[in-house]
Amino acid sequence: MNHKNPKIIFLGSSRFSTFVLDELEKAGHSPILNITSAKGPLPELPEADLIIVASFGKIIPKKILDLPKLGCLNVHPSLLPRYRGPSPIQNQILDGGETGVTIIRMDEEMDHGPILAQEKVAISPWPDHYNIVEEKLARAGGKLLVKVLSEPTTETPQDHSKASYTKMIKKEDGLIDLNEEAEKNYRKVLAYSTWPGAHLFFKKKTGEEVRVVVKDAKMEDGKFVPVRVIPAGKREMLWTDFLRGNA
Repeated sequence: MNHKNPKIIFLGSSRFSTFVLDELEKAGHSPILNITSAKGPLPELPEADLIIVASFGKIIPKKILDLPKLGCLNVHPSLLPRYRGPSPIQNQILDGGETGVTIIRMDEEMDHGPILAQEKVAISPWPDHYNIVEEKLARAGGKLLVKVLSEPTTETPQDHSKASYTKMIKKEDGLIDLNEEAEKNYRKVLAYSTWPGAHLFFKKKTGEEVRVVVKDAKMEDGKFVPVRVIPAGKREMLWTDFLRGNA
């Protein structure tokens, strides 16, 4: 875009957006307005050159997309058109998919607009806990956004035939079934470690069934092994300590 000092409005309502904004401000781009809540209608916006959206949690209507002369850009934590929608990071962890970030010019459809820049982001170790992956992708996205603002860019339409979609995460998505594939359960612990938390139902030797949140786990000889857990009504403890009193 090659605009050194555009007047920017920033829309971001999640932890992801705070890291994007931090990278933007470190490069000298301080928004004239930062909207951090997606609840309720958007306020009347001042005149600006550019709107930047990063994990805002609300569909932006066309009348707002059309306001800034440089348009609206979105920082998305996947290699679009893969993993469109509200939970790209969780799904990349679950799938073991290739990670990256994309800057698009927004249109009226979700994560659909043309690509201005895209970058693969290698994360090691992989997979890792959601909050770690989130920050790494957000900071990479912020740096890529700064590059887009400072250099000439061309727009490339997305190949919509290759699009894949993610859904809103529900509490029940975190349920672990110990009879399922070990790797699947391990990735659930990592993907849902921030919310809703991976959990299982354990039948104690007394016959009572208790809900146990798995905070950390590992793969050992091809088996899923919980490491740290929070049984319902108890403090966080080692899985081995929990078993000692209940198995």
